[in-house]
Amino acid sequence: MQFPHHRRMMRTRVLRVERTTDNFVTVTVHGADLAHFEFLGNDQCVRVFFARPGQERLTLPEYDGEGWFPQYKQMPDEVRPYVRNYTMRRFDPDTLELDIEFVAHGDEGPASAWALAACEGQELGLFPECTYYLPPPEADWHLLVGDESAVPALLAILEQAPDDLRARVYLEVPSAADVRPVRTPAGTEVHWLPRQDPHATPGRLALHTVQSSALPEGRPYCWVAGENGLPTGLRRTLVREHGVPKEDISFMGYWREGVAAIA
Repeated sequence: MQFPHHRRMMRTRVLRVERTTDNFVTVTVHGADLAHFEFLGNDQCVRVFFARPGQERLTLPEYDGEGWFPQYKQMPDEVRPYVRNYTMRRFDPDTLELDIEFVAHGDEGPASAWALAACEGQELGLFPECTYYLPPPEADWHLLVGDESAVPALLAILEQAPDDLRARVYLEVPSAADVRPVRTPAGTEVHWLPRQDPHATPGRLALHTVQSSALPEGRPYCWVAGENGLPTGLRRTLVREHGVPKEDISFMGYWREGVAAIA
C-alpha cells in the first residue's frame, strides 16, 4: 500500500450526479478543500462521510493522525455520519472536482441510497486513503479481476495505464446493460462478465471464469478485488495451481456477502 504524505479531513459539495449505467451512478463533488488533496492515481481510495437520514448537517471527526476512527466511534449516535471506503474515478486539480462511482442497488445499503438521492449542494466528507495497485516493474503482464464493487477501481487503473501494458482484465457486472466502452492499451484484453442469474453471489462468475482460463506465460502481477470469496478464492488458485508468488498478488475483500459494514 502507498499512502499520501499529507492527509486531512475535507468538506466537499455535490456538483452533479450522473446515472452511468443501469447499476452505477457517478457523483461529482467539488470544493476548496480539494486544493490540499494529494492524488496518487490508479486505485486510490477515499473515506467517504455522509449524513444519516434525519441528520440536518454533516459532522466530521477531527483529524488526529490515525486517531480519526476512535474519534468517530466516540461521536454520539445522533451526529455520527456514515463512512464508507470508495475508489476515486477521477480527480481534476484545476477545477477541484472529484468523481466517485457507486454501485446502485437501491436502498440495500446506505451508500447506494445516498448516491441515488444525492442532489447538487449536498455535503460529502472525504479523507484520503491509499492505493493498492503497485505492480513490480519486473512483471511481464497483469491479471486484473473484480466484481461490480471493484469496477470503478479497475476502470481508473486502465484509464491511467501506460501504452505498453500487457493485461488480462475481467469485469463482472450485474447485467449486460452495465457493459461500457473502455479505451485500453493494444496489449490489454478486457472481458466483461454480465451475470445471468440475479440471485448469484457477486464475484463467483469472475472467479470461475479465470479459474477455467489458460493464463499467458511469464511472470504476472495480479490485482483482485470484490466480494471476499473472489479475491481469497482466486489468490488460492494462483498460488497453488499457477505458482504465483504471494507477493505478486494484491487482493482486497471489499465486502462480504451477508455481513453489513460496521460504520
